[in-house]
Amino acid sequence: MSQSTAGSAELDAARLLLARMGISAADLIEASAKRSLAPTFAEYVPVVAAAVSAGTRRAYGSYWKRVVEHWGQRRLNEPTPSEIERLAEYVKTHVVARRNARAGRSAAEHLVAALRCLYRRAVADGFIAASDNPALKVAKPRRLPSTRRAVADVRLAEINAVAASTGDDPALDSLLLRLHTETACRRGGALALRPVDLDPDQCLILLREKGDTVRWQPVSPTLMRYLQRHAERLGLFRRPSAEAFSRMAVP
Repeated sequence: MSQSTAGSAELDAARLLLARMGISAADLIEASAKRSLAPTFAEYVPVVAAAVSAGTRRAYGSYWKRVVEHWGQRRLNEPTPSEIERLAEYVKTHVVARRNARAGRSAAEHLVAALRCLYRRAVADGFIAASDNPALKVAKPRRLPSTRRAVADVRLAEINAVAASTGDDPALDSLLLRLHTETACRRGGALALRPVDLDPDQCLILLREKGDTVRWQPVSPTLMRYLQRHAERLGLFRRPSAEAFSRMAVP
C-alpha cells in the first residue's frame, strides 16, 4: 500500500515538473520518435562533409568513406562503443604500409576523431543525445613521440648546392629553400605568399598556412631583398609547381 502511494506521489511530482517546464507527455514521445529515426551513415556523411572545412574533409574524408563501407545502411544511433573499437582495430590492421608507418596507430586515432566529428554534428542536429554519443566513450590510441628530426647542416648544404646547380629554375628552387629554412613554413605557406604580404621595413612576411593559420614571420634582410626582386622580375609571385617541391625532397 505504501509502495503504491509513493509511486503515485512520484508521478504527481513528475507531472507538476513537466507542467512547469511547459512539456507534455506527447512532446516526450515525439522527441523519442524523432531520435529513433536518425539517418543512416550513407545519408548523413555527405551532409557533414559538405558542412565542414576543406581541411577537415581532407583529414577525415577517407575514414568517413570507410565508415560508410562498413555501416552505410545502419543508423547513427545503432553502433556501440565496442563496435567502434572493432572498426578502429580493423582500420589499424588494414592501413597502407608506408616507410613512416607506426603500426596503424595514427589510422585508428584518425578514425575515432572522424567519428567524433560526425557525432558532434549529429548531436547538434538533434539526431542523438549528447549522453548517447558512442564515439566519446572510445579512447583514442596514445600518440607516440614524433620521429621527425631536423635536417643536418651537411645534408642541407648538399640540398642547396644541388638545387642551385640543377633543375629548370635554380634561382626559384634556391629561393624556396631559403624561405623554408628561415621560416619553417609549410608548402601551402609558400604557395599562398603574395607581394602584398611583404613588409620590408620590419623584415616580416605574412604566412597563411594549414588550418587557416595566419602569422607574421621575421626574415633576414637578404631573403626579403630576394623575395622583392623575384616579385619585381615576374610582376607577381610565380606559384612554384609540385615538381619544384619534389625536386627538393630529401630522399
